[in-house]
Amino acid sequence: MLPDEFALISPSLSAAITVNVGTELPADVQAEAIAVTSDGPVPDILGLDRAALVRAGFSGAVGSALALPVASGPVLVAVGMGPAGTVTANVLRDAAAAFARAVPQDAILGADVAGANVEPAAATAAIVEGIVLARYSWTLASRPRREVPVTSISFVVGADDVAAAQVGARRGLVQARVGSVARDLAVCPAQTLTSEAFADFAVESAPAAGLEATVYGRAQLEELNCGGLLGVNRGSAREPRMVVLSYKPEGVATGKLALVGKGITFDSGGISLKPGDESHSQMKNDMTGAGDILAAMLGLRDLGCTAEVTGYLMITDNMPSATAMQLGDILTMHDGTTVEVLNTDAEGRLVMADALALAAESDVDAIIDIATLTGACMRALGLRYAGVMGTSSDLVAQVESAGEAADELVWEFPLVAAYRSELDSSVADLKNLGGANAGQITAGLFLKEFIGSKPWAHIDIAGTAQAPAEDRWIRRGPTGFGARLLAEVASSFAVPEA
Repeated sequence: MLPDEFALISPSLSAAITVNVGTELPADVQAEAIAVTSDGPVPDILGLDRAALVRAGFSGAVGSALALPVASGPVLVAVGMGPAGTVTANVLRDAAAAFARAVPQDAILGADVAGANVEPAAATAAIVEGIVLARYSWTLASRPRREVPVTSISFVVGADDVAAAQVGARRGLVQARVGSVARDLAVCPAQTLTSEAFADFAVESAPAAGLEATVYGRAQLEELNCGGLLGVNRGSAREPRMVVLSYKPEGVATGKLALVGKGITFDSGGISLKPGDESHSQMKNDMTGAGDILAAMLGLRDLGCTAEVTGYLMITDNMPSATAMQLGDILTMHDGTTVEVLNTDAEGRLVMADALALAAESDVDAIIDIATLTGACMRALGLRYAGVMGTSSDLVAQVESAGEAADELVWEFPLVAAYRSELDSSVADLKNLGGANAGQITAGLFLKEFIGSKPWAHIDIAGTAQAPAEDRWIRRGPTGFGARLLAEVASSFAVPEA
């Protein structure tokens, strides 16, 4: 049990939700999902034909839902599945989210998946994720919300599918918790999730998940010559932290993976101050990369991960002050590389350079980093896709596959070698900023300088970390995008081919 002071940081970590699988629903179910395709027969249990549903505004499209109160028993909810024959696990996740939102005051939900044209384990996992993530809530509002927390999810399956469906439901619950904890951390105000509090939370939550956590403060970071993290921290009133998390499976590990995450608890831009608008007011989410790694690693044991995983969380805020990093300053990274600072708002790559260099020195088979890194990536891909690039096509393919499984999609950018010259400096080894174009690629080329010969992939989540409106199972605000993807890629990690 975490100390009370950490409950504010991540209420989802200790949330109690049960999942049940059987051949009939429990008597206490308050709302039941009834799957309705857009072009097939309407289930008799609803007592309505398609014309009546259409008149009520229900089309059967994915994302549509219509709650139908009954005299006794659970509320019946017609849930749109789209055209018959096109149902996938991702469709089930989206449909489950619509179901959960249609009955916001019901905490005990049920669904019959016996007839779903999706493998039972995949079906129950996706539905649990959709329900829990759609009903996610973190609030300090003094007035009670209309929605109540989900406490129980039950499934009806065929007798032969009970065991598989139970496995899937439990996996879905783990992944839903991973996504929820990542959102907790990203939505938590910077006044609460300071660098020290973030590190303390990681240390307190690690043992219960089978993780070891080591925290490095200013003195240790100076000994390690982590000039990137120390340089960005110069304007802060708080000390920086590097947290190294370690997961080791039982038995012989099938591979060794390092994860590196940007943990800027609030990004003012430093001396290169950001404008004061709604978008930049959400820069408390600039630690999403580090939050994703912590959340994902908290789920690895329960997901049966067979690889060793080491996570590096690079944590500080980026603030303007009399001592802050200035334009033209030259920082020395952990590996001795010198970097001329042309923009203090290009700070994420500085803190990550130290960790990438440390990971490259370690005995790992591959490195994946994740960060809210560039506005250029958001402008290129919008809010649905993250960018990915790397030195190993095999590793990038593993990231892409994990993104498809989690429905946290990525799109590969090329590492254009010709653009590397844009990072040349006349007074240091590198500049921390390229030219006016292809900013996501030059940022990736900067990070590539620190990974040595290790297979490496970089995920830029700048566009996907914040949602302006409710969409499917994503709530408005910080999304935690990337946590479930990382949990998927780590739990299925294979050493990349040379």
